[in-house]
Amino acid sequence: MIALLTGTVAAAGANWAVIQAGGIGLKVLCTPATAARLRPGETATVHTSLVVREDSLTLYGFADAAERDCFELAQGASGIGPKIALAVVSVFSPDDFRVAISAGNIAALTRVPGIGSKGAQRLALELKDKVAVLAGSGGGVPSASGAGSWREQVVAGLEGLGYSSRDAEAACDRVAQQAADDPDLGVAELLRAALRTLAK
Repeated sequence: MIALLTGTVAAAGANWAVIQAGGIGLKVLCTPATAARLRPGETATVHTSLVVREDSLTLYGFADAAERDCFELAQGASGIGPKIALAVVSVFSPDDFRVAISAGNIAALTRVPGIGSKGAQRLALELKDKVAVLAGSGGGVPSASGAGSWREQVVAGLEGLGYSSRDAEAACDRVAQQAADDPDLGVAELLRAALRTLAK
């Protein structure tokens, strides 16, 4: 299993990056917040999880080990594949996910694209005894570098999660004041705030 990858970022998109290590370029799928901190030409380290399918090998990359653990834990629930598990990590920090599961907060869990009320109930039931491993994990939160860049990254992240460009732009409009009031807010926090407005 590939658990950690360090190399030069060859290319990066809204929710993916190609990291070159040992003469090989490995494509990793990641959350918009993680992708936002990966700059082409710079050296980066991502914690990874390799998902093996009959017809594919897909590498997922995370800002820290806690996010990777959260991703892998979410897939332990029936009906949750890597795509929805990645959306879980996009919406929640590992610690917030632990709290939501422990409290059985169905409303919070349904903010994740692809998880409805029944799915959220199943998720809470099946993972309630397992989320203790995430205790104390804050999750890496890269900070936004300028008003223009956070908006672009949040829009791209929301589109990557399946929302239309129109909905993504409207959600950014609703959190713009929050971003202006606190310039230190990270892209991940702004993305979560935008998702909360779309869930209402």
